[in-house]
Amino acid sequence: MQIDIMTKIVLPLALFIIMFGMGLGLKKQDFRALFISPKALSIGLSCQLLLLPSVAFLLAMSFTLSPELAIGLILVACCPGGVTSNLYTYLFKGDVALSISLTTLATFISPFTLPLIMHFAMHTFSVPGHEFALPVIKTIVQMLMITVLPVCLGMVFNHFKPHLSLKIEPFIRRFSSVFLIVIVLSIIHKNADQMLNFFATSGIATLTLNLSTLLLGLFFAKISGLDHKQQMSIAVEVGLQNGTLAILIASTLINNAAMAIPGATYSLSMFVTGYIFCRLFSAHHTKHLAILNKA
Repeated sequence: MQIDIMTKIVLPLALFIIMFGMGLGLKKQDFRALFISPKALSIGLSCQLLLLPSVAFLLAMSFTLSPELAIGLILVACCPGGVTSNLYTYLFKGDVALSISLTTLATFISPFTLPLIMHFAMHTFSVPGHEFALPVIKTIVQMLMITVLPVCLGMVFNHFKPHLSLKIEPFIRRFSSVFLIVIVLSIIHKNADQMLNFFATSGIATLTLNLSTLLLGLFFAKISGLDHKQQMSIAVEVGLQNGTLAILIASTLINNAAMAIPGATYSLSMFVTGYIFCRLFSAHHTKHLAILNKA
């Protein structure tokens, strides 16, 4: 996989702007899930921080992946959710406050959990003469710079310039998913001659990670007795991770192009699977309500 100006400059800049836009849109009421739904928040966060990496480790060991692809798959699972999960939650009438709270908390926590899990993954999947290393301090600093810092700056900007924030934030939110799709498609275009091979080697594993975590998130939310809006929010937050962040970390911090492949295939598939899941979940709930009303 080619590493060029797109992954070195455009991708981190786009992520910074998107996270800044998230900060612009954060309001006090968005964090009410911390106090109103602590149960839902704890379940969602536990699934993101514990379930996701565990599933990724299991899949990496189950599929015949090279060490780079196995570590790249786990890297995807270590990344927080992104704006896509918030967008789908909003479009399909999930619990938006819970979704934003989960995304924000995971964004603030992941710079510290990701290096630790990745260090263990690299130790687990490295083979003699084929060792990998992740600069822990540099990783923490860079993740803080491209995730936590822009969110904080957006919140500060919104505090001092609320009227201007109202004009800017909808534009960034509306086009953030488009930015990410364009970036992923650009990376795919750059590597068009190898994409079939990429999907053959990691596509099934990343698709399995995506679908299994969507369903597991829904399962744990459902058996915990959460309402349908919270179930959708948790399923989407657990099932849709920030694959573009995984591409950035693999390409720049680890400097291993092969490890970026799972992030690319995951990012491409999650937009489709996430939409289909939300559509089916919403249709099922509507049908269930109709049956109850008739009764």
